[in-house]
Amino acid sequence: MSYEPGALHAALAAAVGDDSALIAELRAAFVQSALRQVDLLARARCDANWELAAWRLKGLAGSFGLTALMVLAEEAAQAAPGDPAIVRRLRAVIAGLDQD
Repeated sequence: MSYEPGALHAALAAAVGDDSALIAELRAAFVQSALRQVDLLARARCDANWELAAWRLKGLAGSFGLTALMVLAEEAAQAAPGDPAIVRRLRAVIAGLDQD
């Protein structure tokens, strides 16, 4: 699965233009927010909390057109609460977005 390595940058640049400092700041805020949702996933012990964190992550990804991350978040919503494999995959994808 491709994780759209330039999609986040393109979405941010479309919103703020060529201001590289602002793009970097917004990218950091996006990554922080996404990782917060993954942390909530990792700590969830019930279906409701797990699904809520997955849906929030999916919505965040959707607001920036990151369809591959949306698909993975949807996969997480269908997984068992606390599934370490999906949490690792999500963290890896988000780490890649932080470097694109």
